[in-house]
Amino acid sequence: MPIDTIACCVDFSENANVAFDAALEMADRFNARLYIIHVVPPEVNPIMADSLLKSQSEDQASLILKIETRMQEEYGDRVGDDKDYDLVVMDGHVSTEIIRYLSEKDIDLVVLGAYGLTGMGLVVFGSVAKRISHKAPCSVMIVRSREKAEGSSPVT
Repeated sequence: MPIDTIACCVDFSENANVAFDAALEMADRFNARLYIIHVVPPEVNPIMADSLLKSQSEDQASLILKIETRMQEEYGDRVGDDKDYDLVVMDGHVSTEIIRYLSEKDIDLVVLGAYGLTGMGLVVFGSVAKRISHKAPCSVMIVRSREKAEGSSPVT
């Protein structure tokens, strides 16, 4: 199976960093183009007035700019100048946007951490890794940090 394009989904968590390291290693090994993806989930408030919606979209644009800067610092600078990569920031439903992007760009492999959001965020948004593993149009590599994997109880 040729691997020419790899996407890595990041949310700035420890697990995303482990996934990024794995994706970068795979991109080096296969000389593949690397897409580093972050999706900003929507802030849903059904009783928000129309006048607030406009200021929220302006705030969203500012937030996306900040995230692009942070992605460059945390991921882009680690890739290096000799590697073919794109930093991608989108907003919307996280797994839906990722799956759409994977199809759009005809990605060969997507790499993501087993865990991202924790606590209430996980309850509200569900498992992004689970959704992507079930619906992605490409192969999926789910990466776990050694500490989490060693601390897990075996499945019986």
